[in-house]
Amino acid sequence: MRALLLIFLFQHLTFAQIISKPDSSILAFHQKSMLYSAIIPGAGQIRNSVLSTRHNNAIWKVPLIYAGVGSAGYFLVSNQRMQKELKFEYTQRQNGGTLDPKYALYDDAAVLQLYRQYLDWRDLSILGLAAVYFIQIAEAGAEAHFVNFDTTPDLSFHLDPFFSTQGYVGARLSLSFH
Repeated sequence: MRALLLIFLFQHLTFAQIISKPDSSILAFHQKSMLYSAIIPGAGQIRNSVLSTRHNNAIWKVPLIYAGVGSAGYFLVSNQRMQKELKFEYTQRQNGGTLDPKYALYDDAAVLQLYRQYLDWRDLSILGLAAVYFIQIAEAGAEAHFVNFDTTPDLSFHLDPFFSTQGYVGARLSLSFH
């Protein structure tokens, strides 16, 4: 009897809510900005600036994005080059080949430690590049939410001191929506 009751309740719970699928062919404004930024870094910020009706100027962020991507890319390439050079130097030392005079003062353990250090720095450069890339995508989406946000002086609040007749001191908050 209990099993029948549970099956009956479960059957009604599964049909209690009907969820309609949203139209997937139409992307929201912020989703398009994020998509543009994912394809070309900074494109979502430019789109938000161009389509803004309220002086929402986000174009100044594009040079910062490219500076971040360029810096992380530069450190990625230079650290990759150095770790390859140190790996070659270490294998040359192990195989008895010719040594690079640049690393003549270092012993084998020091060259190996330098190699590992540049490997770690290369990995951090990859993380930095990914962080700049994903943060600019998220920022384009967050900025797109505020493209049509009303920031006129008609929306204001005032915080004024308040003195009562009984000797109490406080603050009065006045909100104005025109």
